Amino acid sequence: MSNKIIIVGAGVIGAASALALLKDGHKVTLVDKESPCAGASSGNAGAVVNGSCAPTAMPGIFFDAIRMLIRTNSPFSIQPSYFPKITPWLFRFILQSRSSAVFNNAKHLHALSQHAVESWHQLTNNTQLTSLFRETGWLKVYELEKTFADTSKSRELLDKMGTNYERLTGAQIHDLEPNLAPVFKRGFYQKDSLSIANPERLVKGMVDLFVNRGGTYKRFDVNHIATNNDQVTLRGSLGELTADKVVIAAGAWSRSLAKQLEDNIPLDTERGYHLMLPKSCSSLLSRPVVHGENSFVLSPMETGLRMTSQVEFAGLNAPPNYKNIRSLLPLVKNMLPKVETREESVWMGFRPSLPDSLPVLGFSTKTNKVIYAFGHQHLGMTLGAITGFLISDLLSNRTPRISMSPYRPNRFNKL
Repeated sequence: MSNKIIIVGAGVIGAASALALLKDGHKVTLVDKESPCAGASSGNAGAVVNGSCAPTAMPGIFFDAIRMLIRTNSPFSIQPSYFPKITPWLFRFILQSRSSAVFNNAKHLHALSQHAVESWHQLTNNTQLTSLFRETGWLKVYELEKTFADTSKSRELLDKMGTNYERLTGAQIHDLEPNLAPVFKRGFYQKDSLSIANPERLVKGMVDLFVNRGGTYKRFDVNHIATNNDQVTLRGSLGELTADKVVIAAGAWSRSLAKQLEDNIPLDTERGYHLMLPKSCSSLLSRPVVHGENSFVLSPMETGLRMTSQVEFAGLNAPPNYKNIRSLLPLVKNMLPKVETREESVWMGFRPSLPDSLPVLGFSTKTNKVIYAFGHQHLGMTLGAITGFLISDLLSNRTPRISMSPYRPNRFNKL
């Protein structure tokens, strides 16, 4: 049975869900308060990391975080005025670093990410969007043996989940990326991962494809959501919309809408940054490369070489602080000596994050007319397509290919 469905949020999750639902015969409207891909989907490193499974909360994360807070050029910061608000989230996050929780979270992340590449191929097959995906793999490099050794717990999880990867020597790193400085002794390579030439063009292309296939896109700011026996009503400054079903895929802005339905989900936002270097620098690398010691990514794109970094807790309203990401430019030069460190543009976006690193996928606890699809943290691009198919399965009354219980919205109620 087809439904009239409204999807709130035109990032990668909303766009993928819109395409999947439209293919299943539903009448779908995609709405966003801004233009498509105006949020976190546009500014990421452009990686589809197949089989990714290491949650952010790993054993020892509490002490690692304290060390990072006082470190120069740290990838992690908390705005002092935001500390009282983020403390309950941090407490839940630390609880998730227990070994038993880490294993379960890794298992459930892998259940999604093992389908990442095949799902993207399925979603974009026979479209012009396929040209934006490159079979480059995902490479992490380390200058110090100790830093690489510290990744043993993450690699152990990958081994247990069956994720394919290769350990590289310095010579093998040089063979893959000859322009990197010859200082990297160890590497970690997931060959079957993809990179995206332009994440913004991909998501906007998905929305264009959705509209061309008969879907509807509207600029609409959703401030209020309510349900009755027959429909869901969305209200905003532009008026009112109604639907049989609603998908909330509004990323970092999803929590307030869920709360109106009495689902108090511990979603917060990790502010991430990128800095674009000249287009001529893109040819220096063949794939996204992570600097293991300093936690930044250099990702070659059609618009330039993108450097992504930072996990900053400061909420949705504080102005951007570009000082930290700009301070990394000397480290970029040390990593890639031929790079031109001229800033072309700088950006900040909001990663919607849950303490267990898992997204919220499933129906509201109060109504089967509203379904949630948010909280993908650092894996929005990786999990975009598979999320779209799972949401369509649920709304089309099909049994999803994986158990949806681990991603249910009320999983934190017992904590």
